[in-house]
Amino acid sequence: MKRREFITLLGGAVVAWPLAARAQQAATPAVGFVNGRSPEESVRFGAAFRKGLNETGFVEGQTVTVEYHWLDGQYDRLSSLMADLVRRRVAVIATPGSIPASLAAKAATTTIPIVFGVGDDPVKLGLVASLARPGGNATGINFFAAEVLAKRLGLLHQLVPKAVRIAVLVNPANASTAEATLRDIPEAARAMGLQTQFLNASTSREIEAAFATLVRDRADALFVAPDGFLVTWCVQLATLAARHGIPAAHNNREEVEAGGLMSYGTDTLDMWRQVGVYTGQILKGAKPADLPVLQSTKFEFVINLPTARALGIEVPESLQLVADGLIE
Repeated sequence: MKRREFITLLGGAVVAWPLAARAQQAATPAVGFVNGRSPEESVRFGAAFRKGLNETGFVEGQTVTVEYHWLDGQYDRLSSLMADLVRRRVAVIATPGSIPASLAAKAATTTIPIVFGVGDDPVKLGLVASLARPGGNATGINFFAAEVLAKRLGLLHQLVPKAVRIAVLVNPANASTAEATLRDIPEAARAMGLQTQFLNASTSREIEAAFATLVRDRADALFVAPDGFLVTWCVQLATLAARHGIPAAHNNREEVEAGGLMSYGTDTLDMWRQVGVYTGQILKGAKPADLPVLQSTKFEFVINLPTARALGIEVPESLQLVADGLIE
């Protein structure tokens, strides 16, 4: 081969490689991932989502691109964020563990597939037509955060039977979950002979203010509503509860691992994994309308024994036996 021909061939190869790389990158589907938590507090949940993708054959950074949008409780960003994802035509919008994000996605598009993970009835929320036949462009998982509110209050009552005045902390920015808590907890409390006081918090400062109020009003215990933002600030909640000697009931295990007294709810890690599985199936060609809404079946009751001892609470053996997790 003549030198000039070799140089020409080599030059063509140099040009071809970047073009091929760009073509491969352009062909990689993009997933818009939206959640109300902060990224620092959600490492294992993001890992669970990626595990679900892997189970369907997708590897982040190789065969799929995931754009993570952690809102850190700033739900007012949702409208513009969803509009941007729709404008850029991502392949799927995934909203695990966030009713506000799921509703915003549904309002933003009727064509881009949506995979949600919500703690309330998705039919009642207007996300799907039915659980078996979702219809439309959305499907996902219902992990029953709202449905188990009364059960969690009952377990708190068994654990701290002398607590009569219960402060209930909600995030008003998460309207659907706040409304479910406001609707279900007073009725359940009355049946147990308990009094409730509702407090709002959408920022760290408002959490401080809420504790100042419940201490001033001599609340006997705290019931924290299920919410991504409140989970993100579970360390602050546990620190304040310990400082003021307030038993606190939460929605999931990580809040108890941070120092909360107890939790009762579904296995949320598995929900995040399943959202990843459904996202992968849709990337492979499945239609959301044909994928039935899944329902969580595993519930966890977790007690933090050191926290109980610090609060002077003797955990009955009967509750220790039925607990799914005892943090020593």
